[in-house]
Amino acid sequence: MSEIPMPPRDKPWLIRTYAGHSTAAASNALYRGNLAKGQTGLSVAFDLPTQTGYDSDHILARGEVGKVGVPVCHLGDMRTLFEDIPLDQMNTSMTINATAPWLLSLYIAVAEEQGADISQLQGTVQNDLIKEYLSRGTYICPPKPSLRMIADVAEYCYTEVPKWNPMNVCSYHLQEAGATPEQELSFALATAVAVLDELKPRVPEHEFEVLAGRISFFVNAGIRFVTEMCKMRAFSELWDEILMTRYGVNDPKYRRFRYGVQVNSLGLTEQQPENNVYRILIEMLAVTLSKRARARAVQLPAWNEALGLPRPWDQQWSMRMQQILAYETDLLEFDDLFDGNPAVDAKVEALKDGARAELRNIDSMGGAIGAIDYMKSRLVEANAERVRRIEHDEITVVGVNRWTETERSPLLGEDGGIMVVDEGVEQDQIGRLNAWREARDDAAVAAALAELRAAAGEGRNVMPASIACAKAGVTTGEWAGEMRAIHGEYRAPTGVSTAMSNMTEGLEDLRHAVDAVSDRLGRRLSFLIGKPGLDGHSNGAEQIAFRARDCGMEIDYEGIRLTPAQLVEAAAAKEHHVIGLSILSGSHIPLVEDVMTRLREAGLGHVPVIVGGIIPDEDAGRLRAMGVSRVYTPKDFELNRIMHDIVTLVDPKSVAAE
Repeated sequence: MSEIPMPPRDKPWLIRTYAGHSTAAASNALYRGNLAKGQTGLSVAFDLPTQTGYDSDHILARGEVGKVGVPVCHLGDMRTLFEDIPLDQMNTSMTINATAPWLLSLYIAVAEEQGADISQLQGTVQNDLIKEYLSRGTYICPPKPSLRMIADVAEYCYTEVPKWNPMNVCSYHLQEAGATPEQELSFALATAVAVLDELKPRVPEHEFEVLAGRISFFVNAGIRFVTEMCKMRAFSELWDEILMTRYGVNDPKYRRFRYGVQVNSLGLTEQQPENNVYRILIEMLAVTLSKRARARAVQLPAWNEALGLPRPWDQQWSMRMQQILAYETDLLEFDDLFDGNPAVDAKVEALKDGARAELRNIDSMGGAIGAIDYMKSRLVEANAERVRRIEHDEITVVGVNRWTETERSPLLGEDGGIMVVDEGVEQDQIGRLNAWREARDDAAVAAALAELRAAAGEGRNVMPASIACAKAGVTTGEWAGEMRAIHGEYRAPTGVSTAMSNMTEGLEDLRHAVDAVSDRLGRRLSFLIGKPGLDGHSNGAEQIAFRARDCGMEIDYEGIRLTPAQLVEAAAAKEHHVIGLSILSGSHIPLVEDVMTRLREAGLGHVPVIVGGIIPDEDAGRLRAMGVSRVYTPKDFELNRIMHDIVTLVDPKSVAAE
């Protein structure tokens, strides 16, 4: 019998894990280990000080160093991060936005030290500030100068690093902030349009389509995987439509929708966390099953990311999920499985129609830059509706609001199922930073910073001056300091004050309770909410503020990126009745300890403090021992219960205690 020929297989997508923690040396060891296990690209997570342009010894960096990524303060850190990893053979994704020009400059400087031809470097720098204003919070400068810096990176890469993706439009965090599929499509595409409009005058008209073809996307895939797969097909078709009709890009190869993906972390649950493995697998199918809308790179969260920092084994398990689908199944041997499917076609068209309508709305406001307040408030509203539906069992979340009975997972070992960053990491990093400053040529640093300042002030492309700064030994905080000095620092809208609520069920008793307590207090019950440190994940704080406002409380939502001193000053100035702190970066112990100490010193030790975040049980006990009244984690999804707790803390005799 003759052998049946096997169909040709498509090339697998890039297999990545999003990784970085503690120190550059520890992260380098993790990268090399993952590459040895079959990972085919790198995806670098930077810590919050690096993302927001602070050195590790800045007051706002306290407790944040090495927690959610790797600290990179200077060329030496970047050199260590990629030691023994030849960058000319690597495809590297760097999730960095406000400091994207700087981190790319450091990367290029290290590549040149390795002897690489930088024109051959391959990878991506996210470089998307608009989603930071809307959902993630690691912005530095106002929108317009930030948009210019995004374009600086793209223009520089076009001529000097042509294989590099200079801008990765990120809709991932939009979905994490509650975006509907139509909002995710339209808000991300509006961002891409803003960038292309900024870039168009910078290159000759006949070369613009090549530059447009380098824009890529980073998306989210949620649990409703049929809708999510249709969303990816809609993304591809809308992008093709925009490039052809708005910009006249005629060559189809420059209109391809190129995207990488991390599947949804918002839906990962602290309760029965082992169920997250199934969620991650199903969500991966949304971005791999349809050949016409298949991701070019995939990174998956680990099953325990709702608990804390994954261990190396947990990351390996997520990577094996990709490898089994790519190499063991026959998925890559077939053309698109959904072409001509009437249900899929109808859903794609409906998503496109909804996105087009929202794009027209955004365009009428002057595009993405002019519509930031509008988009933020719509995200807060959409997330509030999602939370409401979970609370009222209109959406089933297994293990959360249905089938909650469980056995203890054997995956939760003695370490609690997560990796904990050594508390000594921060001081070690600061020591290395001080040694770097002592050893460098101060005159060379001053000259490089002067040229950077001149370039930014004169509106020149900041990339050449930034690369010179990298080579001279300038630090992340010094680079960002120049950007702040020239362009100013921005505070994005919270969206809470302008968002509209349709929440009525279950609030009548709460409103009566708030009114009764307010009458006894002699003024409206006042609730201060803030995020100490650099954590920009504001969804939880926004939803607490949104619901508390609906209950009739006076809300003072101080937003993100505050020092403990600033929060205590705000508490003293307005004599708030209760204080709420939100910290999801793992820095809750040092930051809350600082706040509690300052409250006592200010004579405010009697004011109840509640804390929310990704907080292990052991840490929750430590917080309560400091005097914290309540600790909430993602399993505490019933916001009305939290509102009852707040009223009871202010007045234990209130009806909310019944």
